[in-house]
Amino acid sequence: MDYTKLKNTKLFLFDMDGTLYLGDNVYEGAIELMEDLPRLGKKYIYLTNNSSRAGEDYITRLQRLGFPCERENVFTSGMATGMYLNQRHPGASVYLAGTKAFYRELKSYGVNLVNDELGHTESDTVDVVVQGFDTELVYEKLDKACHFLRRGATFIAANPDWVCPMPHDEVLPDCGSICALLTASSGVQPNYIGKPNRNMIDVIAEMTGIPNEQICAVGDRLYTDIAVAQNAGSVSVLVLSGETDQAMVDAAERKPDFVLKDVHELHEILKTL
Repeated sequence: MDYTKLKNTKLFLFDMDGTLYLGDNVYEGAIELMEDLPRLGKKYIYLTNNSSRAGEDYITRLQRLGFPCERENVFTSGMATGMYLNQRHPGASVYLAGTKAFYRELKSYGVNLVNDELGHTESDTVDVVVQGFDTELVYEKLDKACHFLRRGATFIAANPDWVCPMPHDEVLPDCGSICALLTASSGVQPNYIGKPNRNMIDVIAEMTGIPNEQICAVGDRLYTDIAVAQNAGSVSVLVLSGETDQAMVDAAERKPDFVLKDVHELHEILKTL
């Protein structure tokens, strides 16, 4: 196997759930890999589509699980959404259907949110509806979002994932599933900000000064983690520790650059380069 692309990689973008851990179960070799990357001359960022937590929450969680992590090592779809709103919809009135953490994240970017942390609002129209992976979802938020979308609001969603993997082969309905409900009831399709939108990598390339072709995305999902790398002209590593199995890889039209058992195998390869 030719590992030149991995050798030339300067920055690794790691998905978390299903890639480095599942729930509170840290995968074998995951922490050791992250600790060893600087010695190997590689930078890293934890890149997640999960907007239910803010960036600061991920720093706390990763450190609690034993991973090295500082502020510059985390980039979430929630952060990307805040940046996108400032760039494309500056000053727009925004209704958020998301968690309290996502609410605080968007507030930190100066987004003009018309609702409070619980989703309550007296507004009759807004410019933009933002949907996140809402683990605090209540019917009132769906009612409000549908109301605004049917009156012309732009529909933006943090990520397209259908489910969030959980331990014991369980899943949670993720942002994509919630959006499907809203599209069915409003007729409006969302613009997804997170992976596989290449914007996630383009922004990181701009922030770090590392070109896309020297960035590698590592994850367990073909349609987000791998697709974002392919869309952005970056390197892709699929690990079979999460959602995707070998049969799904074989059936895929576009193949990852590398398919590995887990991140422990990735670490063993990097040590030989």
